[in-house]
Amino acid sequence: MPQNTETSKPGAIAYRDRLQTWAIARLLPNLQRTIVGRFRSRSDAEGHLQRLKQLIPEASFIVVFDCQADTVTSQSAKPN
Repeated sequence: MPQNTETSKPGAIAYRDRLQTWAIARLLPNLQRTIVGRFRSRSDAEGHLQRLKQLIPEASFIVVFDCQADTVTSQSAKPN
């Protein structure tokens, strides 16, 4: 039985990747940011956020809902 880790549609996101909707972003200067990690639940993300703040107290982090998966899926559904 095939697993849902790969997709046949170009630009589509694998089921496994769609499960990770929460992310921790590190806030950088000049309104830049970088994703540090992705998580299935908000509570998992907040737990990791607490640990990151302990390890790197001078850095700024934020928990965000990552809707990038929905954006990519809707863009791939547009006709050419």
